[in-house]
Formats: sequence, C-alpha cells, structure tokens
Amino acid sequence: MTGVTRWSFHPYKPLLFDTGDIYICRVYPGEGRVSFDWLPLDGVSDYTVNIRRRGDGEYSQYKVSGTTFTIGGLEDETDYEFYVCAKEGTAVRKSRVRLARTGKVPGESVVNYLHPEDGAYSFSGQYLCSPSLVRHPDGFLLASMDVFKGGEAQDLTLIFRSDDDGKTWKYISELFPCFWGKMFIHRGELYMLGCSTEYGDMLIGKSSDGGVTFDMPTVLLRGTYRSGGKGVHRNPENIVRYNGRLWNTLEWGSWASGSHATMVASIDENEDLLDASKWHFSPPVPYDPSWEGCAKGKSAGNIEGTLVVSPNGELLNVLRYQIGGCVPSYGLALIMKPNTTDPDAPEEFYKVIKFPGNHAKFEIYRDEVSGKYVSIVCYLCEEHQSGRNWLALIYSDDLEHWKKVLDIFDCRDSDENKIGFQYVDFFIEGEDILMLSRTAFNGAANYHDANYSVFHKIAGFRRYLN
Repeated sequence: MTGVTRWSFHPYKPLLFDTGDIYICRVYPGEGRVSFDWLPLDGVSDYTVNIRRRGDGEYSQYKVSGTTFTIGGLEDETDYEFYVCAKEGTAVRKSRVRLARTGKVPGESVVNYLHPEDGAYSFSGQYLCSPSLVRHPDGFLLASMDVFKGGEAQDLTLIFRSDDDGKTWKYISELFPCFWGKMFIHRGELYMLGCSTEYGDMLIGKSSDGGVTFDMPTVLLRGTYRSGGKGVHRNPENIVRYNGRLWNTLEWGSWASGSHATMVASIDENEDLLDASKWHFSPPVPYDPSWEGCAKGKSAGNIEGTLVVSPNGELLNVLRYQIGGCVPSYGLALIMKPNTTDPDAPEEFYKVIKFPGNHAKFEIYRDEVSGKYVSIVCYLCEEHQSGRNWLALIYSDDLEHWKKVLDIFDCRDSDENKIGFQYVDFFIEGEDILMLSRTAFNGAANYHDANYSVFHKIAGFRRYLN
C-alpha cells in the first residue's frame, strides 16, 4: 500500500470491503434485457458470465471475449442476478454478485443503474443521486452521480462518458470522497465542485484528461460531518459568470436541525480556482417567515438555490421553498439577491414568486436565443400538489410568471410513492436541451431513493416556447 495521491480511483476499493476480483463498473438493464460492463484483468481476454433469475435454480453460463455483456429475451419486471469470472494463471477471479431488474424506463439511455438491494456500494449508500452533466471541450459528454443512503457515509461519485451524444455510455472513473458534485468547464478545463460527504467539507478538483484522473482536491470550506448538526449543504447547481466572477450557491444547516441558511460562493474568474484563499463566501442568511409574501405556517425554509441573471441585469438566487403543511402548501419560490459588489456581504431577501416546481431541486437558465427563462421541474398544480412523478418543461419571460409547455415524463396514473423524475441537471446546446435525471422507476425502493441515472434530449425545445 502507498499513500493516496489523487482524488480519482479506477475503482475505489475500501479496505476490508468485498469489491470482487473483477469489478462490474456499469449496469444498464432495459426492456427484456440485462446489460453490464466490467473492468479488464491484465492479460485476460476471455470471461464467463453467470446469470439467472434471482434465486431461481442454476446459473446459465456464457463465454465472452471482451468486457461487456447483454442478454435479451428476458421476462420484464423481473430481478436477475449475475457475476463474472475468469482464469488468471492458475487462479479463478470472480466479481461480486450484482442485481438488475428488467423493464423499460423513460428516457433515451440509461447511464447507470443500481438495484435497491444491491450492496456493491454499500460503504457509501445504495441509491443514485446528484446528477451532473457537461459537454467537454473535446466533444464528448460526461455524466456523474453519487451513491447515497440516509445514515450511511455518502461519499462516492461515479463518472461516465459518451462519445455519441448520449446514445451509449462507458465508465471512466470514481471520486472519493465526493458527494453532491457538479462538473463544469472553466477556460477549457474540467472541474468538479462538491462535498466530501453530507454536511462535510466543500471541495474542488480539476481533471486535465477528460475526467479519467483528478488531482487531490482543494478544501474550500470546512463542514461538520455530523448528520445531526449543521454543515455545508449543496447540490449540482449551475455555475454563473457575472461581473468577472464565478458564482455558485450553497447552504449551511441540516435536515435534522430543521433549516438551511442560504449562502453564495464566488471567485474572480482570473484566479486559480484551486487556491482556496481566493474564494469568498457570503454569511449564511436563515429563513425569515416574516419576509413579505412568505407562506403561512411552519416552513423548513429555503434550500438548493439556482443562480440566474434577471431581465434588468441583477444576479438572483431562486431557491426551492419548503412549504408542505403551510398555506399555500405548494407553488412558491424564494428569491435572494447576492451582493455582487461585496462577495463577503450577506444576501438580501428579494421577493417570493409563484413557481410550479418548488418541492424538489431545479435549475433555471436564460435561453440566449429567445431571451426566455427555462426550467425543468417536478410539476405541481391544484390537482397535483405533491409527488415527483410528473416532469415538465416550463418557461418565463420575466422570472416571475411561469407556464408549462411540455410534459417530459408524466406518470400521474402510477403510484407517486414509487416513481420519481427529479434533480435534473441540464444545459441548452444549439436547438436542444440535454438533461440527466435521478430516476426512481421499475422497482425502486421509493420515489426518492432512485435506482437509475437517465439521459434524455429535448430536441428543438424552442418550438414549445412559442
């Protein structure tokens, strides 16, 4: 064993944890099929795949040359278990037994899948979260997601690459520790901004080879590492360039403490992003129920803000607003205003607006072609005041009045406790919107604890804005 010199691993192997001799690095089941990839063993080209219906009889065996396998003609909505083995000299090497459930999932391609009872990443968690999607300057797409479960370590992020605009994906690396990570490009280089774990340290790191390796990250802000205390909370939200600085949102608090106080982080865009001394953080501003227009009742306040420039040129922080049990109980968002002349000054309350997607994380972008603001939300209305099983494209001319123009995924006729399309990370590219969804579907533990990370494209999205 030698000391750790990088943030990235291929894969990360915790001490005394059974990762298997062969590492299955990606699982992506579909309608009537199971597909998965694994990392090659040095000098080995031939492998044996063993697969069966979960808990049912003997394994069927298939000889494979290469490191990918697909079997079709399977029964849908059915669990299968599988592993890979190979001879390496006189030794027999074997992977962990992995699980997958067949069935169709909404979206264009499955980037990654994790069965809710698959313990391959149990040292971090058992569900997929925090989708992040970016186009690398060299042309390919990168997608990342972390592995979470309440009460667990929650400190592993997986990264995948597509060379065909999202049709197919391949595993490239893992980051440890990394949670709530957001990939972004600055001056042609790839960065990851995240946390070490829930309420842990805020970190930033850089890759010079397209995400394959990351040098050791810089600690920007210390957290608490206590689920019952207060610390750094964030999510993959957009990085905004404004008046010569890069800006991003975060909060200080925890669910256990009952609230989160809003903050912004910023740095001069000409500075070294890995130099912590160049970053500035605004003081946390707690939620104040006396702000004009706030919902009446006990609220958990603001969380997961997205930065956007208003029609009059102001930088604003539009926040998810937790008002379940209040009056009204849905349909509002909080807006705070960062001090863009003094990055060390606290945000100020700006206003409360009507917003039909306030019960889950969202992003807002201004479309430079049409001048309209667009967002992808878990849509809420009078007839549908809760749940994350209805994903929609909405737009606004002024950031205050929003209109739904496209149902992206609509499963209102299904159990809202079992289905979720949520925490979408997206960007506008040409005529299209490219998006990555944290998706709970086809046997997920529940709507919140997602088993898929799904890529989707909204082609020609501006036609819906007219």
